[in-house]
Amino acid sequence: MNIRELLNQKVLTAMQTCGVPAELPALIAPGKKAGFGDYQANCAMGAAKAMGTNPRELAAKIVTALEPELKDIADKIEIAGPGFINIDLNKAWLGEQIAKAQTDARLSVAKSSAPQTAVVDYSGPNLAKEMHVGHLRSTIIGDALARLLEFQGHKVIRQNHVGDWGTQFGMLIAELEEQLGAKQDGEIALKDLEVFYQQAKKHFDEDADFADKARSYVVRLQSGDKEILKLWQQFKNISLHHSTEIYQQLNVTLTDEDVRGESFYNNDLAPVVKDLQAQGLAVESNGAQVVFLPELADKDGNPSPVIIQKQGGGFLYSTSDIAALRYRVKNLHANRIMYFIDARQSLHMQQVFTIARKAKFVGDDVSLEHLAFGTMMGNDGKPFKTRSGGTVKLAELLTEAVERANNLVRERNTELNDTEISEISRKVGIGSVKYSDLSKTRTNDYIFSWDSMLSFDGNTAPYMQYAFTRVQSIFRKAGVAPESLQNIIVINSDQEKALAIKLLQFSETLDQVAREALPHLLCTYLYEVASLYMTFYEACPILKEGIEPEIRDSRLRLCHLVARTIEKGLDLLGIEVMERM
Repeated sequence: MNIRELLNQKVLTAMQTCGVPAELPALIAPGKKAGFGDYQANCAMGAAKAMGTNPRELAAKIVTALEPELKDIADKIEIAGPGFINIDLNKAWLGEQIAKAQTDARLSVAKSSAPQTAVVDYSGPNLAKEMHVGHLRSTIIGDALARLLEFQGHKVIRQNHVGDWGTQFGMLIAELEEQLGAKQDGEIALKDLEVFYQQAKKHFDEDADFADKARSYVVRLQSGDKEILKLWQQFKNISLHHSTEIYQQLNVTLTDEDVRGESFYNNDLAPVVKDLQAQGLAVESNGAQVVFLPELADKDGNPSPVIIQKQGGGFLYSTSDIAALRYRVKNLHANRIMYFIDARQSLHMQQVFTIARKAKFVGDDVSLEHLAFGTMMGNDGKPFKTRSGGTVKLAELLTEAVERANNLVRERNTELNDTEISEISRKVGIGSVKYSDLSKTRTNDYIFSWDSMLSFDGNTAPYMQYAFTRVQSIFRKAGVAPESLQNIIVINSDQEKALAIKLLQFSETLDQVAREALPHLLCTYLYEVASLYMTFYEACPILKEGIEPEIRDSRLRLCHLVARTIEKGLDLLGIEVMERM
Protein backbone atom coordinates (compact mmCIF):
# COMPACT_ATOMS: atom_id res chain seq x y z
CA MET A 1 0.00 0.00 0.00
CA ASN A 2 1.43 3.36 -1.10
CA ILE A 3 -0.83 5.96 0.53
CA ARG A 4 0.77 8.89 -1.32
CA GLU A 5 0.22 7.19 -4.67
CA LEU A 6 -3.40 6.35 -3.82
CA LEU A 7 -4.16 9.90 -2.67
CA ASN A 8 -2.35 11.29 -5.70
CA GLN A 9 -4.67 9.38 -8.06
CA LYS A 10 -7.80 10.40 -6.12
CA VAL A 11 -6.83 14.09 -5.98
CA LEU A 12 -5.88 14.17 -9.68
CA THR A 13 -9.32 12.76 -10.54
CA ALA A 14 -10.99 15.45 -8.40
CA MET A 15 -8.83 18.18 -9.96
CA GLN A 16 -9.81 17.13 -13.48
CA THR A 17 -13.48 17.09 -12.45
CA CYS A 18 -12.96 20.77 -11.53
CA GLY A 19 -11.44 21.57 -14.92
CA VAL A 20 -7.82 21.72 -13.76
CA PRO A 21 -5.44 21.00 -16.70
CA ALA A 22 -4.34 17.33 -16.62
CA GLU A 23 -0.62 18.16 -16.60
CA LEU A 24 -0.78 19.97 -13.24
CA PRO A 25 0.39 17.86 -10.23
CA ALA A 26 -1.55 16.99 -7.08
CA LEU A 27 1.50 17.69 -4.86
CA ILE A 28 0.71 15.15 -2.12
CA ALA A 29 2.92 15.27 0.99
CA PRO A 30 2.73 13.77 4.49
CA GLY A 31 1.46 16.23 7.11
CA LYS A 32 4.27 17.95 8.98
CA LYS A 33 2.36 19.16 12.07
CA ALA A 34 -0.26 17.58 14.30
CA GLY A 35 -3.69 19.01 13.54
CA PHE A 36 -2.84 19.84 9.94
CA GLY A 37 -3.85 16.52 8.38
CA ASP A 38 -2.13 13.18 7.97
CA TYR A 39 -1.49 14.19 4.36
CA GLN A 40 -1.74 17.44 2.43
CA ALA A 41 -2.65 18.15 -1.19
CA ASN A 42 -0.86 21.37 -2.11
CA CYS A 43 -2.20 21.61 -5.66
CA ALA A 44 -4.75 24.43 -5.42
CA MET A 45 -2.35 27.41 -5.30
CA GLY A 46 -0.37 26.48 -8.40
CA ALA A 47 -3.45 25.36 -10.31
CA ALA A 48 -5.34 28.57 -9.41
CA LYS A 49 -2.45 30.67 -10.66
CA ALA A 50 -2.36 28.76 -13.94
CA MET A 51 -6.14 29.09 -14.35
CA GLY A 52 -6.37 32.71 -13.14
CA THR A 53 -8.75 31.97 -10.30
CA ASN A 54 -8.91 32.20 -6.47
CA PRO A 55 -6.95 29.38 -4.79
CA ARG A 56 -9.28 28.90 -1.81
CA GLU A 57 -12.33 28.80 -4.09
CA LEU A 58 -10.60 26.23 -6.31
CA ALA A 59 -9.56 24.24 -3.24
CA ALA A 60 -13.20 24.18 -2.07
CA LYS A 61 -14.32 22.80 -5.45
CA ILE A 62 -11.58 20.14 -5.35
CA VAL A 63 -12.64 19.12 -1.81
CA THR A 64 -16.27 18.78 -2.93
CA ALA A 65 -15.18 16.53 -5.79
CA LEU A 66 -12.75 14.65 -3.56
CA GLU A 67 -15.10 13.73 -0.70
CA PRO A 68 -16.92 10.93 -2.60
CA GLU A 69 -13.51 9.59 -3.77
CA LEU A 70 -12.24 9.35 -0.18
CA LYS A 71 -15.46 8.50 1.68
CA ASP A 72 -14.05 5.21 3.06
CA ILE A 73 -10.45 6.43 3.34
CA ALA A 74 -10.63 9.84 5.04
CA ASP A 75 -12.49 11.04 8.14
CA LYS A 76 -12.03 14.70 7.37
CA ILE A 77 -10.92 16.87 4.45
CA GLU A 78 -10.53 20.59 5.11
CA ILE A 79 -8.93 23.70 3.66
CA ALA A 80 -6.22 25.61 5.51
CA GLY A 81 -4.40 28.86 4.79
CA PRO A 82 -4.37 30.07 1.18
CA GLY A 83 -5.61 26.74 -0.18
CA PHE A 84 -3.87 23.77 1.43
CA ILE A 85 -6.09 20.68 1.49
CA ASN A 86 -5.58 18.65 4.69
CA ILE A 87 -6.64 14.99 4.70
CA ASP A 88 -7.21 13.04 7.93
CA LEU A 89 -7.22 9.28 7.32
CA ASN A 90 -9.91 6.95 8.68
CA LYS A 91 -8.70 4.69 11.53
CA ALA A 92 -10.81 1.71 10.45
CA TRP A 93 -9.39 1.93 6.92
CA LEU A 94 -5.86 2.20 8.33
CA GLY A 95 -6.48 -0.93 10.42
CA GLU A 96 -7.53 -2.84 7.28
CA GLN A 97 -4.42 -1.73 5.37
CA ILE A 98 -2.12 -2.60 8.28
CA ALA A 99 -3.73 -6.05 8.58
CA LYS A 100 -3.06 -6.67 4.87
CA ALA A 101 0.56 -5.52 5.18
CA GLN A 102 1.12 -7.69 8.27
CA THR A 103 0.14 -10.88 6.41
CA ASP A 104 1.83 -9.96 3.12
CA ALA A 105 5.30 -11.39 2.45
CA ARG A 106 6.27 -8.08 0.78
CA LEU A 107 4.77 -5.85 3.50
CA SER A 108 2.32 -4.44 0.90
CA VAL A 109 5.20 -3.08 -1.21
CA ALA A 110 4.15 -3.65 -4.82
CA LYS A 111 6.71 -4.55 -7.48
CA SER A 112 7.44 -1.87 -10.07
CA SER A 113 4.85 -1.63 -12.86
CA ALA A 114 7.63 -0.54 -15.23
CA PRO A 115 10.72 -2.63 -14.31
CA GLN A 116 14.05 -1.48 -15.69
CA THR A 117 17.41 -3.07 -16.30
CA ALA A 118 19.69 -1.20 -13.93
CA VAL A 119 23.47 -1.55 -14.14
CA VAL A 120 25.04 -0.62 -10.82
CA ASP A 121 28.78 0.14 -10.94
CA TYR A 122 30.27 0.06 -7.45
CA SER A 123 33.24 -0.84 -5.26
CA GLY A 124 35.91 -1.02 -8.02
CA PRO A 125 39.08 -1.63 -5.96
CA ASN A 126 42.51 -1.63 -7.55
CA LEU A 127 43.76 -5.22 -7.55
CA ALA A 128 47.32 -4.09 -6.92
CA LYS A 129 46.40 -2.98 -3.40
CA GLU A 130 44.29 -4.12 -0.47
CA MET A 131 40.88 -2.52 -0.01
CA HIS A 132 41.00 0.48 2.31
CA VAL A 133 38.43 2.82 3.88
CA GLY A 134 38.27 4.79 0.64
CA HIS A 135 36.42 1.83 -0.92
CA LEU A 136 33.83 1.55 1.86
CA ARG A 137 31.29 4.16 0.76
CA SER A 138 31.11 3.04 -2.88
CA THR A 139 30.80 -0.59 -1.81
CA ILE A 140 28.03 -0.30 0.78
CA ILE A 141 26.00 2.52 -0.81
CA GLY A 142 26.05 0.78 -4.19
CA ASP A 143 25.09 -2.52 -2.61
CA ALA A 144 22.16 -0.97 -0.72
CA LEU A 145 20.75 0.45 -3.96
CA ALA A 146 21.29 -2.83 -5.81
CA ARG A 147 19.36 -4.70 -3.08
CA LEU A 148 16.56 -2.14 -3.01
CA LEU A 149 16.09 -2.01 -6.79
CA GLU A 150 15.93 -5.81 -6.91
CA PHE A 151 13.30 -5.82 -4.17
CA GLN A 152 11.26 -3.39 -6.27
CA GLY A 153 11.33 -5.85 -9.16
CA HIS A 154 13.99 -4.31 -11.38
CA LYS A 155 16.62 -6.41 -13.12
CA VAL A 156 19.87 -5.41 -11.43
CA ILE A 157 23.26 -6.14 -12.99
CA ARG A 158 26.11 -5.51 -10.58
CA GLN A 159 29.39 -4.43 -12.17
CA ASN A 160 32.61 -4.38 -10.14
CA HIS A 161 34.91 -2.32 -12.39
CA VAL A 162 38.19 -3.35 -10.75
CA GLY A 163 41.55 -1.88 -11.74
CA ASP A 164 43.26 -4.91 -13.25
CA TRP A 165 45.08 -3.50 -16.29
CA GLY A 166 47.67 -0.91 -17.20
CA THR A 167 51.33 -0.06 -16.80
CA GLN A 168 51.78 -1.06 -13.15
CA PHE A 169 50.76 -4.64 -13.87
CA GLY A 170 53.99 -5.25 -15.80
CA MET A 171 55.90 -4.40 -12.63
CA LEU A 172 53.65 -6.55 -10.43
CA ILE A 173 53.74 -9.57 -12.74
CA ALA A 174 57.53 -9.36 -13.01
CA GLU A 175 57.78 -9.28 -9.19
CA LEU A 176 55.40 -12.21 -8.83
CA GLU A 177 57.36 -14.22 -11.40
CA GLU A 178 60.62 -13.63 -9.51
CA GLN A 179 59.08 -14.63 -6.17
CA LEU A 180 57.52 -17.75 -7.71
CA GLY A 181 60.90 -18.55 -9.26
CA ALA A 182 62.37 -18.41 -5.76
CA LYS A 183 59.98 -21.24 -4.81
CA GLN A 184 57.55 -18.85 -3.14
CA ASP A 185 53.90 -19.89 -3.11
CA GLY A 186 51.66 -17.35 -4.88
CA GLU A 187 49.26 -17.10 -1.93
CA ILE A 188 52.16 -16.42 0.45
CA ALA A 189 53.80 -13.93 -1.91
CA LEU A 190 50.59 -11.91 -2.13
CA LYS A 191 49.45 -12.38 1.46
CA ASP A 192 49.86 -8.65 2.09
CA LEU A 193 49.17 -6.80 -1.14
CA GLU A 194 50.46 -3.49 0.23
CA VAL A 195 53.83 -5.02 1.13
CA PHE A 196 54.00 -6.85 -2.20
CA TYR A 197 53.26 -3.63 -4.11
CA GLN A 198 55.94 -1.73 -2.15
CA GLN A 199 58.49 -4.48 -2.84
CA ALA A 200 57.70 -4.40 -6.55
CA LYS A 201 57.92 -0.60 -6.68
CA LYS A 202 61.23 -0.55 -4.81
CA HIS A 203 62.58 -3.24 -7.16
CA PHE A 204 61.36 -1.23 -10.17
CA ASP A 205 62.95 2.02 -8.94
CA GLU A 206 66.31 0.52 -7.94
CA ASP A 207 66.95 -2.17 -10.58
CA ALA A 208 67.16 -0.95 -14.18
CA ASP A 209 67.11 -4.49 -15.61
CA PHE A 210 63.98 -5.32 -13.61
CA ALA A 211 62.36 -2.07 -14.77
CA ASP A 212 63.08 -2.93 -18.42
CA LYS A 213 61.63 -6.40 -17.92
CA ALA A 214 58.52 -4.92 -16.31
CA ARG A 215 58.01 -2.55 -19.26
CA SER A 216 58.41 -5.39 -21.72
CA TYR A 217 55.83 -7.38 -19.76
CA VAL A 218 53.31 -4.56 -20.18
CA VAL A 219 53.69 -4.83 -23.96
CA ARG A 220 53.45 -8.63 -23.85
CA LEU A 221 50.42 -8.46 -21.55
CA GLN A 222 48.56 -6.04 -23.84
CA SER A 223 49.44 -8.09 -26.91
CA GLY A 224 48.03 -11.29 -25.34
CA ASP A 225 51.21 -13.24 -24.52
CA LYS A 226 50.01 -16.55 -23.02
CA GLU A 227 52.74 -16.91 -20.37
CA ILE A 228 52.34 -13.34 -19.13
CA LEU A 229 48.56 -13.64 -19.18
CA LYS A 230 48.84 -16.79 -17.07
CA LEU A 231 50.88 -14.92 -14.41
CA TRP A 232 48.49 -11.94 -14.65
CA GLN A 233 45.51 -14.25 -14.10
CA GLN A 234 47.19 -15.78 -11.05
CA PHE A 235 47.85 -12.33 -9.60
CA LYS A 236 44.25 -11.31 -10.38
CA ASN A 237 42.73 -14.44 -8.77
CA ILE A 238 44.68 -14.06 -5.53
CA SER A 239 43.94 -10.31 -5.39
CA LEU A 240 40.23 -10.86 -6.00
CA HIS A 241 40.19 -13.39 -3.16
CA HIS A 242 41.20 -10.57 -0.78
CA SER A 243 38.27 -8.46 -2.02
CA THR A 244 35.82 -11.36 -1.84
CA GLU A 245 36.69 -11.93 1.82
CA ILE A 246 35.93 -8.27 2.57
CA TYR A 247 32.60 -8.46 0.69
CA GLN A 248 31.57 -11.54 2.66
CA GLN A 249 32.55 -9.91 5.94
CA LEU A 250 30.62 -6.75 5.00
CA ASN A 251 27.56 -8.77 3.94
CA VAL A 252 27.81 -7.27 0.46
CA THR A 253 26.24 -9.12 -2.47
CA LEU A 254 29.12 -8.72 -4.96
CA THR A 255 30.58 -11.99 -6.26
CA ASP A 256 33.34 -12.98 -8.67
CA GLU A 257 30.68 -13.18 -11.39
CA ASP A 258 30.13 -9.41 -11.08
CA VAL A 259 33.76 -8.51 -11.79
CA ARG A 260 34.16 -6.58 -15.03
CA GLY A 261 37.58 -5.03 -14.77
CA GLU A 262 39.33 -2.70 -17.17
CA SER A 263 40.85 -5.74 -18.89
CA PHE A 264 37.38 -6.95 -19.92
CA TYR A 265 37.09 -4.06 -22.39
CA ASN A 266 40.63 -4.27 -23.78
CA ASN A 267 39.59 -5.65 -27.16
CA ASP A 268 37.08 -2.85 -27.70
CA LEU A 269 39.40 0.08 -26.98
CA ALA A 270 40.84 0.40 -30.49
CA PRO A 271 37.36 0.04 -32.10
CA VAL A 272 36.03 2.78 -29.77
CA VAL A 273 38.80 5.15 -30.88
CA LYS A 274 38.17 4.22 -34.52
CA ASP A 275 34.43 4.93 -34.18
CA LEU A 276 35.09 8.29 -32.53
CA GLN A 277 37.53 9.17 -35.32
CA ALA A 278 35.02 8.15 -37.99
CA GLN A 279 32.40 10.45 -36.44
CA GLY A 280 34.85 13.35 -36.36
CA LEU A 281 34.78 13.47 -32.58
CA ALA A 282 38.36 12.27 -31.98
CA VAL A 283 41.10 14.31 -33.65
CA GLU A 284 44.90 14.21 -33.52
CA SER A 285 46.54 16.66 -31.13
CA ASN A 286 50.28 16.50 -30.46
CA GLY A 287 50.31 12.89 -31.60
CA ALA A 288 47.45 11.83 -29.31
CA GLN A 289 43.79 11.20 -30.12
CA VAL A 290 41.67 13.78 -28.31
CA VAL A 291 37.96 14.58 -28.09
CA PHE A 292 37.29 18.29 -27.47
CA LEU A 293 34.03 19.03 -25.67
CA PRO A 294 32.65 22.58 -26.01
CA GLU A 295 29.77 21.47 -23.74
CA LEU A 296 32.23 21.39 -20.83
CA ALA A 297 34.23 24.49 -21.77
CA ASP A 298 36.15 26.42 -19.10
CA LYS A 299 35.35 30.01 -18.08
CA ASP A 300 37.39 31.32 -21.04
CA GLY A 301 35.39 29.22 -23.51
CA ASN A 302 38.12 26.65 -24.17
CA PRO A 303 36.60 23.20 -24.84
CA SER A 304 37.39 20.42 -22.38
CA PRO A 305 40.03 18.06 -23.87
CA VAL A 306 39.67 14.31 -23.29
CA ILE A 307 42.63 12.15 -24.35
CA ILE A 308 41.40 8.71 -25.45
CA GLN A 309 44.69 7.42 -26.92
CA LYS A 310 48.17 8.51 -25.92
CA GLN A 311 50.93 9.49 -28.31
CA GLY A 312 52.54 6.06 -27.98
CA GLY A 313 49.27 4.27 -28.71
CA GLY A 314 48.26 3.46 -25.13
CA PHE A 315 44.71 3.89 -23.88
CA LEU A 316 43.39 5.64 -20.78
CA TYR A 317 40.68 5.30 -18.13
CA SER A 318 38.41 7.43 -20.28
CA THR A 319 38.71 4.96 -23.17
CA SER A 320 37.84 1.92 -21.06
CA ASP A 321 34.97 3.80 -19.36
CA ILE A 322 33.49 4.73 -22.74
CA ALA A 323 33.88 1.10 -23.89
CA ALA A 324 32.18 -0.05 -20.68
CA LEU A 325 29.24 2.29 -21.30
CA ARG A 326 28.87 1.03 -24.85
CA TYR A 327 28.91 -2.59 -23.62
CA ARG A 328 26.35 -1.90 -20.90
CA VAL A 329 23.89 -0.41 -23.34
CA LYS A 330 24.51 -2.70 -26.34
CA ASN A 331 25.05 -6.02 -24.54
CA LEU A 332 23.38 -5.62 -21.15
CA HIS A 333 20.47 -3.51 -22.51
CA ALA A 334 20.60 -1.12 -19.57
CA ASN A 335 17.89 1.51 -19.06
CA ARG A 336 19.61 3.02 -16.03
CA ILE A 337 23.35 3.05 -15.33
CA MET A 338 24.39 4.12 -11.84
CA TYR A 339 28.00 4.92 -10.93
CA PHE A 340 28.89 5.07 -7.24
CA ILE A 341 32.22 6.88 -7.57
CA ASP A 342 33.52 9.65 -5.33
CA ALA A 343 32.98 13.32 -6.10
CA ARG A 344 36.57 13.89 -7.26
CA GLN A 345 35.73 12.01 -10.46
CA SER A 346 32.86 14.37 -11.38
CA LEU A 347 34.55 16.00 -14.38
CA HIS A 348 35.82 12.65 -15.68
CA MET A 349 32.31 11.15 -15.53
CA GLN A 350 30.79 14.22 -17.20
CA GLN A 351 33.31 13.86 -20.02
CA VAL A 352 32.64 10.14 -20.46
CA PHE A 353 28.85 10.62 -20.44
CA THR A 354 29.04 13.51 -22.92
CA ILE A 355 31.25 11.59 -25.37
CA ALA A 356 29.10 8.44 -25.14
CA ARG A 357 25.93 10.41 -25.91
CA LYS A 358 27.50 12.44 -28.74
CA ALA A 359 28.80 9.24 -30.32
CA LYS A 360 25.32 7.65 -29.99
CA PHE A 361 26.77 4.81 -27.91
CA VAL A 362 24.07 5.76 -25.39
CA GLY A 363 20.59 6.90 -26.37
CA ASP A 364 18.54 9.61 -24.68
CA ASP A 365 16.29 6.90 -23.22
CA VAL A 366 19.12 5.62 -20.99
CA SER A 367 19.67 7.34 -17.63
CA LEU A 368 23.35 7.93 -16.84
CA GLU A 369 23.92 8.82 -13.20
CA HIS A 370 27.14 9.65 -11.40
CA LEU A 371 26.07 9.25 -7.77
CA ALA A 372 28.96 10.96 -6.04
CA PHE A 373 29.63 10.70 -2.32
CA GLY A 374 31.62 12.60 0.29
CA THR A 375 34.68 11.50 2.27
CA MET A 376 34.99 9.66 5.59
CA MET A 377 36.84 12.12 7.83
CA GLY A 378 38.78 11.73 11.06
CA ASN A 379 38.18 13.83 14.19
CA ASP A 380 40.72 16.33 12.84
CA GLY A 381 38.44 17.06 9.90
CA LYS A 382 40.88 15.47 7.44
CA PRO A 383 40.42 12.20 5.47
CA PHE A 384 40.42 9.25 7.90
CA LYS A 385 43.95 7.84 8.39
CA THR A 386 45.89 5.65 10.82
CA ARG A 387 47.69 7.37 13.73
CA SER A 388 50.89 7.29 11.67
CA GLY A 389 49.12 8.95 8.75
CA GLY A 390 48.80 5.80 6.62
CA THR A 391 45.81 4.40 4.78
CA VAL A 392 43.40 2.42 6.98
CA LYS A 393 42.94 -1.09 5.60
CA LEU A 394 39.29 -2.07 5.44
CA ALA A 395 39.98 -5.55 6.85
CA GLU A 396 41.62 -4.03 9.95
CA LEU A 397 38.77 -1.53 10.43
CA LEU A 398 36.15 -4.30 10.35
CA THR A 399 38.15 -6.47 12.77
CA GLU A 400 38.35 -3.58 15.22
CA ALA A 401 34.61 -2.90 14.84
CA VAL A 402 33.75 -6.49 15.80
CA GLU A 403 36.19 -6.42 18.74
CA ARG A 404 34.70 -3.18 20.08
CA ALA A 405 31.18 -4.56 19.66
CA ASN A 406 32.21 -7.71 21.52
CA ASN A 407 33.33 -5.64 24.53
CA LEU A 408 30.09 -3.68 24.40
CA VAL A 409 27.85 -6.75 24.23
CA ARG A 410 29.70 -8.43 27.13
CA GLU A 411 29.19 -5.31 29.27
CA ARG A 412 25.45 -5.24 28.59
CA ASN A 413 24.54 -8.93 28.75
CA THR A 414 26.01 -11.62 30.99
CA GLU A 415 23.40 -14.28 30.14
CA LEU A 416 24.64 -15.04 26.63
CA ASN A 417 27.22 -17.75 25.93
CA ASP A 418 30.45 -17.13 23.97
CA THR A 419 29.00 -18.42 20.69
CA GLU A 420 26.00 -16.11 20.95
CA ILE A 421 28.18 -13.15 21.91
CA SER A 422 30.50 -13.80 18.97
CA GLU A 423 27.63 -13.88 16.48
CA ILE A 424 25.90 -10.81 17.94
CA SER A 425 29.21 -8.91 18.03
CA ARG A 426 29.80 -9.61 14.35
CA LYS A 427 26.35 -8.33 13.41
CA VAL A 428 26.58 -5.27 15.65
CA GLY A 429 30.16 -4.38 14.68
CA ILE A 430 29.73 -4.71 10.92
CA GLY A 431 26.23 -3.24 11.06
CA SER A 432 27.51 -0.21 12.99
CA VAL A 433 30.18 0.62 10.41
CA LYS A 434 27.67 0.32 7.57
CA TYR A 435 24.73 2.09 9.22
CA SER A 436 26.92 4.96 10.43
CA ASP A 437 27.87 5.60 6.81
CA LEU A 438 24.51 4.90 5.19
CA SER A 439 22.62 7.11 7.66
CA LYS A 440 24.58 10.18 6.50
CA THR A 441 23.54 12.11 3.41
CA ARG A 442 25.47 10.47 0.56
CA THR A 443 26.87 13.71 -0.85
CA ASN A 444 28.26 14.94 2.49
CA ASP A 445 31.56 14.24 4.22
CA TYR A 446 31.18 12.74 7.70
CA ILE A 447 33.26 12.30 10.83
CA PHE A 448 34.15 8.70 11.70
CA SER A 449 33.51 8.07 15.41
CA TRP A 450 33.55 4.71 17.20
CA ASP A 451 31.58 6.10 20.14
CA SER A 452 28.68 7.45 18.09
CA MET A 453 28.39 4.49 15.72
CA LEU A 454 28.34 1.90 18.53
CA SER A 455 25.91 3.85 20.70
CA PHE A 456 22.60 2.29 21.73
CA ASP A 457 21.02 5.76 21.64
CA GLY A 458 20.00 7.67 18.55
CA ASN A 459 19.95 6.74 14.89
CA THR A 460 22.50 3.91 14.99
CA ALA A 461 22.68 0.23 14.04
CA PRO A 462 22.75 -0.99 17.68
CA TYR A 463 19.62 1.05 18.47
CA MET A 464 17.78 -0.35 15.43
CA GLN A 465 18.93 -3.92 16.08
CA TYR A 466 17.90 -3.57 19.73
CA ALA A 467 14.48 -2.24 18.67
CA PHE A 468 13.98 -5.45 16.68
CA THR A 469 15.01 -7.68 19.59
CA ARG A 470 12.64 -5.83 21.96
CA VAL A 471 9.68 -6.81 19.78
CA GLN A 472 10.91 -10.40 19.66
CA SER A 473 11.12 -10.45 23.46
CA ILE A 474 7.45 -9.38 23.72
CA PHE A 475 6.38 -12.45 21.74
CA ARG A 476 8.58 -14.70 23.89
CA LYS A 477 7.02 -13.19 27.00
CA ALA A 478 3.51 -13.52 25.56
CA GLY A 479 4.19 -17.15 24.61
CA VAL A 480 2.42 -16.77 21.25
CA ALA A 481 3.41 -17.02 17.60
CA PRO A 482 2.40 -14.08 15.36
CA GLU A 483 0.53 -16.37 12.93
CA SER A 484 -1.72 -17.60 15.75
CA LEU A 485 -3.18 -14.14 16.43
CA GLN A 486 -6.65 -12.96 15.41
CA ASN A 487 -6.59 -11.47 11.93
CA ILE A 488 -7.80 -8.04 13.04
CA ILE A 489 -5.98 -4.78 13.75
CA VAL A 490 -7.92 -2.07 15.56
CA ILE A 491 -6.55 1.47 15.48
CA ASN A 492 -7.94 3.42 18.45
CA SER A 493 -5.33 5.73 19.97
CA ASP A 494 -3.39 8.56 18.37
CA GLN A 495 -0.16 6.62 19.01
CA GLU A 496 -1.50 3.58 17.13
CA LYS A 497 -2.61 5.78 14.26
CA ALA A 498 0.74 7.59 13.98
CA LEU A 499 2.61 4.27 13.99
CA ALA A 500 0.21 2.71 11.46
CA ILE A 501 0.62 5.62 9.02
CA LYS A 502 4.42 5.50 9.34
CA LEU A 503 4.45 1.73 8.67
CA LEU A 504 2.33 2.23 5.57
CA GLN A 505 4.84 4.80 4.30
CA PHE A 506 7.48 2.08 3.79
CA SER A 507 6.68 1.75 0.09
CA GLU A 508 6.84 5.48 -0.67
CA THR A 509 10.11 5.74 1.29
CA LEU A 510 11.66 2.98 -0.83
CA ASP A 511 10.46 4.73 -3.98
CA GLN A 512 12.20 7.94 -2.96
CA VAL A 513 15.42 6.16 -1.98
CA ALA A 514 15.48 4.31 -5.31
CA ARG A 515 14.75 7.46 -7.28
CA GLU A 516 17.34 9.67 -5.57
CA ALA A 517 19.85 6.97 -4.51
CA LEU A 518 19.89 8.34 -0.96
CA PRO A 519 19.92 5.44 1.54
CA HIS A 520 20.00 7.83 4.52
CA LEU A 521 16.28 8.43 3.86
CA LEU A 522 15.61 4.74 4.63
CA CYS A 523 17.73 4.98 7.81
CA THR A 524 15.75 8.04 8.91
CA TYR A 525 12.48 6.26 8.19
CA LEU A 526 13.46 3.17 10.21
CA TYR A 527 14.55 5.34 13.12
CA GLU A 528 11.17 7.12 13.01
CA VAL A 529 9.38 3.74 13.02
CA ALA A 530 11.40 2.63 16.06
CA SER A 531 10.76 5.94 17.87
CA LEU A 532 7.00 5.85 17.18
CA TYR A 533 6.96 2.23 18.32
CA MET A 534 8.48 3.22 21.68
CA THR A 535 5.81 5.94 22.09
CA PHE A 536 3.09 3.43 21.20
CA TYR A 537 4.52 0.80 23.58
CA GLU A 538 4.50 3.21 26.51
CA ALA A 539 0.97 4.50 25.82
CA CYS A 540 -0.76 1.27 24.75
CA PRO A 541 -0.42 -1.67 27.18
CA ILE A 542 -0.12 -5.04 25.47
CA LEU A 543 0.39 -7.82 28.02
CA LYS A 544 -1.00 -5.97 31.01
CA GLU A 545 -3.72 -7.76 32.96
CA GLY A 546 -7.24 -6.70 31.97
CA ILE A 547 -6.45 -5.95 28.29
CA GLU A 548 -9.16 -7.45 26.05
CA PRO A 549 -7.84 -10.38 23.91
CA GLU A 550 -8.88 -8.60 20.70
CA ILE A 551 -6.94 -5.44 21.68
CA ARG A 552 -3.95 -7.49 22.86
CA ASP A 553 -3.82 -9.43 19.57
CA SER A 554 -4.26 -6.24 17.54
CA ARG A 555 -1.35 -4.56 19.30
CA LEU A 556 0.81 -7.67 19.04
CA ARG A 557 0.18 -7.78 15.31
CA LEU A 558 1.15 -4.11 15.07
CA CYS A 559 4.35 -4.98 16.97
CA HIS A 560 5.02 -7.82 14.55
CA LEU A 561 4.73 -5.50 11.54
CA VAL A 562 7.14 -3.09 13.23
CA ALA A 563 9.71 -5.88 13.63
CA ARG A 564 9.27 -7.11 10.05
CA THR A 565 9.56 -3.58 8.65
CA ILE A 566 12.77 -2.91 10.62
CA GLU A 567 14.15 -6.31 9.59
CA LYS A 568 13.38 -5.79 5.89
CA GLY A 569 14.61 -2.20 5.92
CA LEU A 570 17.91 -3.18 7.53
CA ASP A 571 18.21 -6.13 5.14
CA LEU A 572 17.93 -3.74 2.18
CA LEU A 573 20.84 -1.83 3.73
CA GLY A 574 22.78 -5.10 4.10
CA ILE A 575 22.53 -5.14 7.91
CA GLU A 576 21.59 -8.23 9.92
CA VAL A 577 19.35 -8.49 13.00
CA MET A 578 19.32 -10.98 15.87
CA GLU A 579 16.65 -12.52 18.14
CA ARG A 580 18.45 -11.60 21.36
CA MET A 581 20.95 -8.94 22.28
